[in-house]
Amino acid sequence: MTELTHLTLAEARDRLKRKDVSATELTKAFLDAIARGNDALNAYVLPTPEHALKQAGESDARLAKGQDRALEGLPLGIKDLYCTKGVRTTACSNVLGDFTPTYESTVTQNLWDAGAIMLGKLNNDEFAMGSSNETSRFGPVTNPWRRKGSNVGLVPGGSSGGSSAAVAADLCLAATATDTGGSIRQPAAITGTVGIKPTYGRCSRWGIVAFASSLDQAGPITKTVRDAAIMLRHMASTDPKDSTSVEFIVPDYEAAIGRSIKGLKVGVPKEYRMDGMPAEIEELWQKGVSWLKDAGASVQEVSLPHTKYALPAYYIVAPAEASSNLARYDGVRYGEREPGGDLIGTYEATRGAGFGAEVRRRVLIGTYVLSAGYYDAYYIKAQKVRSLIKRDFDEAFEKVDVLLTPTTPGPAFGIGEVSGDPVQMYLNDIFTVTVNMAGLPGISVPAGLSSEATPLGLQLIGKPFDEETLFRVGAVIEAAAGRFTPPQAWWAPVGTRRR
Repeated sequence: MTELTHLTLAEARDRLKRKDVSATELTKAFLDAIARGNDALNAYVLPTPEHALKQAGESDARLAKGQDRALEGLPLGIKDLYCTKGVRTTACSNVLGDFTPTYESTVTQNLWDAGAIMLGKLNNDEFAMGSSNETSRFGPVTNPWRRKGSNVGLVPGGSSGGSSAAVAADLCLAATATDTGGSIRQPAAITGTVGIKPTYGRCSRWGIVAFASSLDQAGPITKTVRDAAIMLRHMASTDPKDSTSVEFIVPDYEAAIGRSIKGLKVGVPKEYRMDGMPAEIEELWQKGVSWLKDAGASVQEVSLPHTKYALPAYYIVAPAEASSNLARYDGVRYGEREPGGDLIGTYEATRGAGFGAEVRRRVLIGTYVLSAGYYDAYYIKAQKVRSLIKRDFDEAFEKVDVLLTPTTPGPAFGIGEVSGDPVQMYLNDIFTVTVNMAGLPGISVPAGLSSEATPLGLQLIGKPFDEETLFRVGAVIEAAAGRFTPPQAWWAPVGTRRR
């Protein structure tokens, strides 16, 4: 049964259609893998075996009748930021207690309507605030990868660390994730998985717990570029419940896989060559350039002059929106409540006990920059910088079709190694936040191993709503670099070797 968990989403889909395996067999294989390996990885905060097996039985009935849908019988993991009807959803925060939604997020409803199966809810940084999955109320997630010759636990990236770890460790075929400043692409890069953050508005945000509403976007983390294309096609939709959702037809992204990139113009932003950037990141970047040239693309340097202001501007805009969004958690309407003597005291006690340190830090920053006397100096100025960043990209895309950059400034670091230094932690998003600030699509594709024998990724940034080009170019990088899986399943009791 374990070989079933090694399948890609596309492979599993094809085997189900051929009736080589049943949805129930496939689901049981993943539930067994979760039971054996989740204690070590902490990727799932709530497995849902009964729910999964019920869905699998329904899928088998449809498959037997030839009434199967696009994702029929495919078991997925769901980030705990997505509201799931009748299933606990906490955003991995104490403030939500055991909140159980009475409604389903639009994205997950789209997946269930396409026949997918939910294996459970996946760990994430509290309210998606973090780059290492160490701020969750359920504890940190451990990366399935280890440094060469070391047993030190590594972070899986954040905030979607449970999603990236579960996919890398074969605890699901694919997973949903969210990206506010890099929370899909950064964890994908350091776990050897593929992660795409689509254009803002491509996927509905309705029913996803909000962090920063003008930056948040849903997307998948998968084993391959093809799998990411399959997932995004069925996650994306127009949604009248989300005013930022666009009324665009969702293309067949999978059809872009395998198309030639001959004649495509690829831009390399010179500002992404940061001072002190590790040599191995530069070498990986140059490999990517060579692979794309070999495939027939032309490569040229472009300038994004306001890149250096992106990270500080992001850490004004995102906390400001977070302080507004998180004001709803007051201990009155839902979630946990801490008595405080009077109404204001209840608010203070609930929020003080319910929010973790990182969330409190960002709420305080956000409240400060929105306060009288500082709003113009900080928030308005950051929004002006955001416009300049967007303009930089617009001008670059007049010359090129896609941009190639590193995804992260380095490989996975150890659990606890950086968590005491917020600035160092925030720097992990240095190559990814620009994409969110401009509302553009970006994909991270595994491209090599670091000197520590852990994964590194390359990022492709596309024009608005041109995810097809990202899949097309991403597939070329994937074909040149190959797939990367942890060499040994140390998290499972038997310690089985991987293929």
